Amino acid sequence: MTSPGPDPAARARGFASDNQAGVHPEILAALTAANAGHQPAYGGDTSTARLREVVRGHFGERAEVFPVFNGTGANVVSLQAMSERWSAVVCPESAHINTDECGAAEKVAGLKLIPVPAPDGKLTPELIDRHARGFGNLQRAQPAVVSITQSTEVGTVYTAAEIAAVAACAHERGMLVHMDGARVANAAAALDLPLRAFTTDAGVDVLSFGGTKNGLLLGEAIVVLNPDAVRGLAYLRKAGMQLASKMRYVSAQLVALLEGDLWLRNARHSNAMARRLAGAAGRVPGVEIRRPVEANAVFAVLPADAAERLRKRFAFYTWDERTGEVRWVCSFDTTEDDVDAFAAAIAEELSG
Repeated sequence: MTSPGPDPAARARGFASDNQAGVHPEILAALTAANAGHQPAYGGDTSTARLREVVRGHFGERAEVFPVFNGTGANVVSLQAMSERWSAVVCPESAHINTDECGAAEKVAGLKLIPVPAPDGKLTPELIDRHARGFGNLQRAQPAVVSITQSTEVGTVYTAAEIAAVAACAHERGMLVHMDGARVANAAAALDLPLRAFTTDAGVDVLSFGGTKNGLLLGEAIVVLNPDAVRGLAYLRKAGMQLASKMRYVSAQLVALLEGDLWLRNARHSNAMARRLAGAAGRVPGVEIRRPVEANAVFAVLPADAAERLRKRFAFYTWDERTGEVRWVCSFDTTEDDVDAFAAAIAEELSG
């Protein structure tokens, strides 16, 4: 993706990414509460203990949770714990681990990524079979993990049945399933399903659970849904520089997000704002909404000169330089007024 444009501080609230939003007030309140007194370090605190209970309530009694600093760390440590140094990971070509993590899975974990062309961002059993090859051939990296993203990098959402089919295919071939869930809450809101319905119950082994894009200050979590699928994860988290000494501050945010319905409220709102934006922008002559709006992202094509003028007023990225496709992402704090002002600006730039 290209730069979103000039300094966002000089413009209206933008649509570049949900990780550019601020921190939800309820998260800030949780941080203030967690700041009282002293607590044991490295996960021995009461917030992390409570997080374990909350996560099991969402994902099942076998679920284990490991708070980390960021999504790249969650993905890399997860994949390390699920594989060997000679392993390969099958993922969509658009996967964040392939396009936006600076080769961390390959450089840090020593894994071979097998990127699969998937125009809608989703793997299928047929695509896995086509690209997961060379089992037992010592000349080839051994396919060990299938990694999917929910919701995907192009805004689409796997159904629970689609994930179950991917998991069944992977497991039949002796592979494990990792889910990059940076926007997993948006997927749950779109599907109107509990989190476990398309993770634990669908056969996912390990989930990278996203918080930063859904109102947290910082912090994500590795959620191990199948403890038999990993080994040494606690050591790998430390060796991978993802073990927080003051873990209570990450855990307290995740508890505040997951203990009630804040995670779902935020996701439903950002999804609704994306639908509103797609509806308004799609009515402007010269704007083409290119992909289904299933979560909180809108992908559109508009004239390049209009996009550049618009970018001086609102932050957003160009997704594909070749086609001129842009991406607009809504956040938990995006308002109807934000959307309407942006849609009006689109219409103004295209009418000039």
